[in-house]
Amino acid sequence: MASNPIQISGTNQDVVWERVVDIIHNYKFPIARENKLDGRIETEYKVGASLLEPWHGDSVGFDNRMESSLQSIRRRVFVSVTPVEGGYLLGVEAFKEIEDVHTATSSAPGGATFQQELSLRRDLNLVQERSTPPGWIPLGRDPALEQDMLESLQVAFSQ
Repeated sequence: MASNPIQISGTNQDVVWERVVDIIHNYKFPIARENKLDGRIETEYKVGASLLEPWHGDSVGFDNRMESSLQSIRRRVFVSVTPVEGGYLLGVEAFKEIEDVHTATSSAPGGATFQQELSLRRDLNLVQERSTPPGWIPLGRDPALEQDMLESLQVAFSQ
């Protein structure tokens, strides 16, 4: 089990940065923002890989893959690159969320039938926005993904 953050040796910040970005891309995460001055890389959300997608590395282990197969899970990763004496500290934070699915009343059984007890109402504003957009419920950090990425980073910088 790798500590978080890990210390790697390196003298060229550009080489270290590009190697970290390559590791993030190996997990198929699209980069949202990079800031070399702050030493921070932020990814876009990525829908969790199912059992039928073994080439995606974001769902680490059978349990996470099964969970992503049965329900909508997404992950986002933040990587910090901090210069220290003799190298850099690399920290990985992976956050996991589950989709909050609301059952719309219009899709409920019988929602399209006419009700006899209501009087005729005119609604001149026919185009309406969704009342409650679908959201996501945070599940906290994903330690399995963090450890897997840290191990990949250690291997990449030990060569």
